[in-house]
Amino acid sequence: MSVQTKFSRLGTDNAPGQAVRQQMTDMADMLRGETLPGRPVDFSHGDVDAFPPPSRSFEVFAEGVAIGGQQAYAEYRGDIGIREQVATRLASFTGAPVDARDGMILTNGTQGALFLAVASTVARGDKVAIVQPDYFANRKLIEFFEGEILPIRMDYAAAQGRAGLNLDQLADAFKAGARMFLFSNPNNPAGVIYSAEEIASIATLASKYGAAVIVDQLYSRQIYSGISYTHLRTISADAENIITIMGPSKTESRSGYRLGVGFGSRMIVARMEKLQAIVSLRAGGYSQAVLRTWFNEPDGWLAQRIEHHQAIRDDLLKILRSAAGFSARTPEAGSYLFPGLPKLVVPYADFGRILRMQAGVTVTPGTEFSPTSASSLRLNFSQNHAAAVQAVTRLVTLVDRYRA
Repeated sequence: MSVQTKFSRLGTDNAPGQAVRQQMTDMADMLRGETLPGRPVDFSHGDVDAFPPPSRSFEVFAEGVAIGGQQAYAEYRGDIGIREQVATRLASFTGAPVDARDGMILTNGTQGALFLAVASTVARGDKVAIVQPDYFANRKLIEFFEGEILPIRMDYAAAQGRAGLNLDQLADAFKAGARMFLFSNPNNPAGVIYSAEEIASIATLASKYGAAVIVDQLYSRQIYSGISYTHLRTISADAENIITIMGPSKTESRSGYRLGVGFGSRMIVARMEKLQAIVSLRAGGYSQAVLRTWFNEPDGWLAQRIEHHQAIRDDLLKILRSAAGFSARTPEAGSYLFPGLPKLVVPYADFGRILRMQAGVTVTPGTEFSPTSASSLRLNFSQNHAAAVQAVTRLVTLVDRYRA
């Protein structure tokens, strides 16, 4: 694969906040009808003004600055004192010990952890099982490192009480030589959670075939009422083959500090550290201090945040389900909706651009998450509640305008 081809497949036009998405001027000949009034809403990412970080985040960051060089030049895998604090909290949260010294690395965001983990486990020609639909960077990174993707279907729309992972396909992928399985739980973009039985099956299959597993648990703190969550690392007999990725950027709104954590396999963490030492040296030295407030928010803070997001989720679902032709499974965690649209008179890819220009609503197209999800789009509903409701109302109105 040529360098040009590798980079062409990365594609950032639909990445959150990309200026190209805000400056489209070449679609005028496609547009018809009046522009819909209302405040612009960018559903491609959360609104940290609507949901600011917990108190003390900036103060702790400033304290990190005050420490000076000792904090700025922490070791490549992160300040050991901070790692020890975070390890204790993650062990309590996930139900399994975390090795702060040799089994953990602090990274530049969870995106940084994902890059390092994939680069540490995938070489040219390696077979990798990934879920469809799932986080868009998973596919792009495997392709960039010239691995061979073995897609595993997740029938989330039809499943009840589970994510809907096709375990037969996963078993076949391991039999075909897949050396790694990569997935998010809760799933991004559908917001569904893998059942305890599905997690147990993943652990059993990975152990049987000696495969590594990378699990992105970015939203595993934001679980809605009545839903249970199972951590892969607590039930796997082969924990040394697992890397778990978490961070405080989403539920806790600390995305601007660019903090992530990878923990688990000591071998993979050691590789991640070597690569981080070349790519970026370390997670931002001053930002690392902010992790002292992670899992240490004020009493009731997390419960209130989940309650507020659940209220937005429910109101948006009411709007979508009252409109003809839409489909949407109720997210069980996180802040993503992944509705399916009815048939339109324009291509779905063009509708996303029309939606932004005529309704001031920016979304992420479903094809970012799976080639079979062209009729879906992802909405990050971590937004001002009233603005989100108005934006989805405009979305429905525009769908009616372009309905086949």
